[in-house]
Amino acid sequence: MDLVTPGIGMIFWSTLFFLVLLFILGKFAWPAILLAVKARNESIRHALEAADRAKEEMAQLQADNEKILAEARAERDMLMKEAKEMKDMLIADAKDKAMEEANKLVKSARESIQREKAGALNDMKEQMANLSVDIAEKILRMKLEESKAQKELVHKLINEADLN
Repeated sequence: MDLVTPGIGMIFWSTLFFLVLLFILGKFAWPAILLAVKARNESIRHALEAADRAKEEMAQLQADNEKILAEARAERDMLMKEAKEMKDMLIADAKDKAMEEANKLVKSARESIQREKAGALNDMKEQMANLSVDIAEKILRMKLEESKAQKELVHKLINEADLN
């Protein structure tokens, strides 16, 4: 059992070395370790604060982006509305001008038709008059070739002249 139970000398020297080691660690190592842990805690805290600030900035940027997008959409809608109004106005103007031009063309065509109709009627009257004169001349030549018929026609015309 001697092997299992330590001796008093061994306990004394082990305790002494432990206390000296504890003193040396407490004097030199613990302050450095605590300082490193404290610095690490500070850096973690700063990193968390920076992350929170970055998160807030990202939220602010996202809100700004949403606002800018909303403004851009509103401006796009306004431009589209203006473009549609302008398109409708141009189409209406084009329709009005086309109708006006069509009315002018129809009026001009009607006037041209009336002139041509009047000219055709005048030509027809002239041709009919010429034809009537030619027919009358031929009839009179045939009838006036006889002298008795000629005399009767002259007397008849004289009697009619007196009545008028």
